[in-house]
Amino acid sequence: MKQSRFLAGTLLVAVSLAACSGDGDGDGDGSTGDVAGEDYPSGPVTMTVGADPGSGFDITLRTVVTLLQQEELVEVPMPVENAPGAASAVWTAQMVEQHEGADDQVSVTSLVMMTNNARGQSDYNYDDVTMIARLISEYYVVVTSADSEYTDLASVLDAVVEDPGAVPVGAASDDQLPFALLVDAAGGDASQVNFVAYEGGGEQSAALLSGDIEVAIAGTSEFLPLIESGELNALTVIGEEQLEGLPDVPTAVEEGYDVTISNWRGIYGPPEMPDYAVEYWQGVLEEAVATDAWAEAAEQNQWVTTFMVEDELDAYLEETNQQVVDAFETIGQ
Repeated sequence: MKQSRFLAGTLLVAVSLAACSGDGDGDGDGSTGDVAGEDYPSGPVTMTVGADPGSGFDITLRTVVTLLQQEELVEVPMPVENAPGAASAVWTAQMVEQHEGADDQVSVTSLVMMTNNARGQSDYNYDDVTMIARLISEYYVVVTSADSEYTDLASVLDAVVEDPGAVPVGAASDDQLPFALLVDAAGGDASQVNFVAYEGGGEQSAALLSGDIEVAIAGTSEFLPLIESGELNALTVIGEEQLEGLPDVPTAVEEGYDVTISNWRGIYGPPEMPDYAVEYWQGVLEEAVATDAWAEAAEQNQWVTTFMVEDELDAYLEETNQQVVDAFETIGQ
């Protein structure tokens, strides 16, 4: 598959970069550039994924690193490191508490930063770090194994409403919110859903295929290869409109459930990241998302490119965070 070849190349580039580079010191003194930042970056910049390999975070950041390198937009090493734990909350805390002011630390985040904070699972939110850019929106998709008794969204939700404990639903922390909203829209008690927490789509897929869980929800890119191979059945996408890559899969709204929340994903740095570093990454990322290679990657992963920086990004994050807070109040979590 074309996607598999692209991701394999991504992993190879990331491993090669890590092997030939040393770690930035991350001490907040702008060590990868000169005092004014004119030569920034002059040394390695560590790109950290707060989740497991194969997760949506991992796919996104490794794709970004590969494109920046292939398009010769960034010439310094960008070693990619995985630091999973507590739905990325562990790494977020480390970024805030250990790397304040650093210019050699960059990471990826999403709606999960907001949901972790709203649930009290993290002390930190988007306004505790330096948000650099929003890159994409990724629709959620609800899937079952190909031989599941659940063949459409209504059959899943009817079963959950009738007996929430009887239907184990695989979902990472942030992925639980949209499914809970579906259950609420179906007239069920969203606080009683039997969620089984996983860090990424790889673990969820394995659990679905082994029969450990009945249903799962995650970003589309995490399940897409197995949907295309026929091993998983996509029941619905949660978003404003159908995805071109899944033309036969209806939206939740088309199925009668008024839920459209999608997962934004973006790039951030530590608190008090120097302005020269923020401006640099905003510039190269804007160039990256304008390339043909990015368009191909977005199509392969069914991402919707929604690039934002500065005031537009700030307004979007504030509005979305309030939606998350309101949604948790609605579903009683």
